Amino acid sequence: MSELFDAVDALLASRAVLPPPAERKRLRAAHSLTIDEVATALKVRRATVSGWESGKTEPRPPERDAYARLLDKLAALYPADATAAPLQDASAPATFTAAPVPTKARLSTGQASEAADMTATENTKTPAPVAAAPAAATRPARTTRTSSTSRRPGTKKAAPAGTPAGGTDPRFEYGPLAVVDIEDGQVLAYCTGGLVLDVPAKSIPALVDWTLREAKLGQPKLAGPGKDADPLLVLTEAALERYGLPVTLTNEERLAGRLPEGHKVIKQLVRAEWKLTKRGFGPWARIYRPATGSERACVQLCIPSWNALDARHWGTAGQLPPAELARVLGVYASRVMTPRGSTAVTGLELMTALHPPTRASAPDADGKRHSERNPGSLGKDPVDCAPCEAPDGHPVLKDLPRFHVRGPAEKLFEEAYDWARPMTDAECTLRHLVGIDVNLAFGAGANGLIVGLGAPTRVKVPVFDPKLPGSWLVDLSHVDLSRVKVGKEWVELDGSLLPSPFTPKGERPTGPAWYATPTVAYAAELGYEVHPIEAWVRYDNGRYLDGWYIRLRDAYLATMADLGVGADLAPADFLAAMTGYKARDPELAIVVSAIKATVKGGLGKLRERPRGEGWRPGEPWRALSRPTWRPDIRAAVISRTRINLHRKIVKHAAFTGQYPIAILSDCVVYASNGESPLDFLPYREGKPLPGGFKLGINPGLVKHEGTQSVLWGEGVREQFNAPELNLARYIKDGTVTDVDNGE
Repeated sequence: MSELFDAVDALLASRAVLPPPAERKRLRAAHSLTIDEVATALKVRRATVSGWESGKTEPRPPERDAYARLLDKLAALYPADATAAPLQDASAPATFTAAPVPTKARLSTGQASEAADMTATENTKTPAPVAAAPAAATRPARTTRTSSTSRRPGTKKAAPAGTPAGGTDPRFEYGPLAVVDIEDGQVLAYCTGGLVLDVPAKSIPALVDWTLREAKLGQPKLAGPGKDADPLLVLTEAALERYGLPVTLTNEERLAGRLPEGHKVIKQLVRAEWKLTKRGFGPWARIYRPATGSERACVQLCIPSWNALDARHWGTAGQLPPAELARVLGVYASRVMTPRGSTAVTGLELMTALHPPTRASAPDADGKRHSERNPGSLGKDPVDCAPCEAPDGHPVLKDLPRFHVRGPAEKLFEEAYDWARPMTDAECTLRHLVGIDVNLAFGAGANGLIVGLGAPTRVKVPVFDPKLPGSWLVDLSHVDLSRVKVGKEWVELDGSLLPSPFTPKGERPTGPAWYATPTVAYAAELGYEVHPIEAWVRYDNGRYLDGWYIRLRDAYLATMADLGVGADLAPADFLAAMTGYKARDPELAIVVSAIKATVKGGLGKLRERPRGEGWRPGEPWRALSRPTWRPDIRAAVISRTRINLHRKIVKHAAFTGQYPIAILSDCVVYASNGESPLDFLPYREGKPLPGGFKLGINPGLVKHEGTQSVLWGEGVREQFNAPELNLARYIKDGTVTDVDNGE
């Protein structure tokens, strides 16, 4: 008889309606049970129980029966109080906990829009120019489970908590992208809008067609005359196998950056009349049909296992489970833009998205509109650079003698600092070397910078104009750093302990050389006259990078704020908040890394060099056909960034008598008796030196890069017989690799 009762109990439990995820969590917490205890009792993994409580997954037999029985007993012991506030997991700080996503019933495709609208409303608590970052999603299992329960094509299930809400544009209800994975034999698309879509497509052409017809993925344009972002699909390894694609590329395919033309998937696309861009079917493939009017038909694929997400910039994003990867890319897309390739490519595309090259003209006499250049943009056609701005091998230099090496009077060489000097006897008596790093330094260098928009004009013996962007041939060898103007006053400094602001290696110029406008303007600011011999100037100019900088700045600040590092912290609080900030939410820390790489990479793309392509010196390469191939803009940003840093160094030296030991790009190392930047930065009553270094998270302010001992620095230099070894390169963790002593 007891066996019959047990069978009846099991039958009832199998048909029992489970409470919502938030209630499941409440009942467990009310009985002081941990997730681990429940997982052990039910013989499942901890992540499985977390998934049930977040709504990411639903329990299945036989675990469902036991879980339902447990919840039923707990509900009898702890009935729900309608007036009680929802419980939060005590293990998560309230600062980093998002509002729970409500449980959603399985919906038909036609009902999905209503659910997505509800998700977007509940996930968007306060209006802001940058989307609020969600809390970290519970880690789902990486392995595919088997089950007799199948999911109907075209339905949706609840997504994990902690995914950014979709946009308000009804065309893109489910966000900009989705991560496609396989679970229990079913193809699922993990979206950033709070839902997971069931995907009926059985081939890549069908997947593309489904994405454009039903998935409602994409992102609205960032500027009036621009274009909406195409939907992005991220294919996991399981999805690659399902759709007949290799999990990894062969060495030959990796070097080519694409699959061979004869691959069966490419043949499927051809038969379905889909096209690939010139980059082919690679880590960032674009599949499209020619646009009809204003209607675009294009889907982009991202394949992490083919190294689409470079670990140098995206960390471990490529190994994250689908829900967490959707969260990382979704936050990046909502705050920066939908990735279009590497972070460098995306940085460049962001410039174009904010300043589209063309716009519709006013109606003509017949009432028709035409395409015209969008004011403030670079236009749709590339312009030639000045000969001095061209990198070696450029077509404008093809008439130079073979093996000719251009000197400073022939070539513009604006690069970031790589400078170091031996320590003085007084500095050797101090105990520590402290490195400080400028936040988003090149972004800050772009802010408010006037750059050329059109082609350069050659001018002989010009009068220097600090507001006119261009390249200037001028002799700055007479500038003496031992006596310079700081503000309106002349000050005496030890010039031998300072790098020259005019060369990346900090060496004093010996004669005429080409410089970008910010460099020449700084020489005049230091109190010295400048008389250019020649110039290539751009009369068509503007603040092209302002919107780009603001977008990336806001993305960076918002993400750091989500990690507990606010923009209004006192110096000591800021240093404390920066300690271990990445561990608070590793996924958001990945977003921060990607944002910083977008700044540097986007500027680097302005002077992209040949990448194979069978190129030979003197011949054009592919990047030259872009209007965004602008080495002069890159040079101006680097020039201004280097000058901004030197200005702070001079202010600091004039006020404190302290000089840097080493500088690498945006990192400066000083000798100090204390381990903290506060031990040598001249704060008075919490206020920094005006015009000097200031601790904070805003771009242009500084953070603590690392501290090592003076004995470590001297020991490393002695070990490698390099008295001017750049210690800024190794100050972060003290690990010394790839030493070049100049021999």
